[in-house]
Amino acid sequence: MNTHKLIWIPRVLAIVFIVFLTLFGLDTFSGDAPFLKELGGFFIHSIPSLVLLLVLFVFWKRPLIGGSLFILISVAFTLLYFKRFPSLSTFLLLVFPFFLVGILFVWLGLEAKKA
Repeated sequence: MNTHKLIWIPRVLAIVFIVFLTLFGLDTFSGDAPFLKELGGFFIHSIPSLVLLLVLFVFWKRPLIGGSLFILISVAFTLLYFKRFPSLSTFLLLVFPFFLVGILFVWLGLEAKKA
């Protein structure tokens, strides 16, 4: 299997989902607060996205480690936030994409090591 081109699938998916998560922080700009306060709220809401972006870029060339971290992050996110968002649709929307990205990174990393 040619994993050289396939390794881009989890990378692109991770970037798309990180941008999707960042969009949730844009609701801070809808109030009457001063711009700097709204900007600070946006940065606070963007911390999970920034952490995920950091994990993606630090382990860009190490798919096994990066994939394992994405899986651990999705498990931690499930344990921390499932009580707050107990619906299955919210779980699938917020946690499953990063679990899928982690699985793809690990799988393609293992395939690349075989080759």
